[in-house]
Amino acid sequence: MTAEVRVTWVQPEDLVGHELRQAGEDGRDARALARRWYEAGGSPAPERAGASAPGAPPGLRAVAERLLDELALLESPLAADEPDGLDAIRAACPQWPHARRVRPAGRERLHAAWLGRAAGCLLGKPVEKLPLEGIRALARATGNWPLDTWFTARGLPAPLAATYPWNRRSASTSLAENIDGMPEDDDLNHPLLALLLLQRHGTSFTTADLARLWLDELPAGRTFTAERIAYRNLLDGIEPPDTARCRNPFREWIGAQIRADAHGWTRPDDPAGAAEQAYRDAVLTHTGNGVYGAMFTAAALAEAAAGETDVHGCLATGLRVVPPRSRYARAVRDGIAAAREERDFDTVVDRLHAAYGRYHWVHVLPNAALLAAALTHADGDFTGSVCKAVSGGWDTDSNGATAGSLAGLLAGRPDALPERWTTPLKNRLATSVPGFDGTGFDTLADLTHRLTHEEALRP
Repeated sequence: MTAEVRVTWVQPEDLVGHELRQAGEDGRDARALARRWYEAGGSPAPERAGASAPGAPPGLRAVAERLLDELALLESPLAADEPDGLDAIRAACPQWPHARRVRPAGRERLHAAWLGRAAGCLLGKPVEKLPLEGIRALARATGNWPLDTWFTARGLPAPLAATYPWNRRSASTSLAENIDGMPEDDDLNHPLLALLLLQRHGTSFTTADLARLWLDELPAGRTFTAERIAYRNLLDGIEPPDTARCRNPFREWIGAQIRADAHGWTRPDDPAGAAEQAYRDAVLTHTGNGVYGAMFTAAALAEAAAGETDVHGCLATGLRVVPPRSRYARAVRDGIAAAREERDFDTVVDRLHAAYGRYHWVHVLPNAALLAAALTHADGDFTGSVCKAVSGGWDTDSNGATAGSLAGLLAGRPDALPERWTTPLKNRLATSVPGFDGTGFDTLADLTHRLTHEEALRP
């Protein structure tokens, strides 16, 4: 007998609940379609993406397919404020940066960015998917609150450990007592893929180039949510950018934002160019706010890669490439405002959770607000940046990674990062991206540095 293998994140009956939730966030009136879904025996969106109800009623998949297609036809009243095309996005941004000649980024600065991204990601891995109260309780129980170093299970009371179990896929590699180099994570796989993309196609790559690269080099099982949907769509013969739109309720989640770093690292002092590269990457899988997250991150990192040392200036640059009336821009502004108005970061986090807790924990909007708040409150300090980003919950490893990347650039060199964050990484990265498993962060810095120099030499 062959055991059944059920692929999650792509089955129509698993997606309708998430699409109904997305419709509500977009202001689309889907009440009639929701009624048909629940009358047919469908379930609401699970808080854990990928989870599905076992024993779905017969015929539910056919109902789900019809409803997903009908939901896609509902127009959003927010569309005018949240355009999708690059020209329309530029037109909506009155302070869009002027294109600049790329300046070579310092190799040591890039090395610090790679290390910072890895350390921040690793810090967040064991508490990914845990509720905020669980993260706080686990850290407090081990004397690590406010968060200042790696999570540990040493000395943790058994009842508390049972109430808030560590992320089962990560605890064996990401708690202080278990760290032995950087384990595989999609937050590091995607920057590696971006390096391959730029090596093969240069900065004029197309979204189709990225799609072919994924099919050649990215194992499908290493994709999640919007990325897995887009991968499935590619295999079904759907071409970009429809890969992002077809039956993809995760298109405004955080996935594109975690893919943007290399576009910023390799366009130092050219935030407009970085944002445009990030756009071409993002539209394979995302739309609207999901795309803005990638553009914002790339532009902010491009500013820092050129030697900017003021985190607040980097965030302001990131906002210049985001439509100012969009929900993403509002989330970033909310995060910055909360961080400026509250001295206690726990209070900042509570304020953001009250405002954005209605969203799924992987959605880009709550995470954008938290990331902006953490970076603002930390004022450029590396430890403060990664710890605040992770201590706020939601997508802990992704937020820690992006905060660490920017704070690493601001630090300027690897030895400016505290050794407690860099030594356990052992200059070794695990990945399933071909050619990179076991690669050192110094080697990745060399490869990235070479790309920035090649771009700077272009006429």
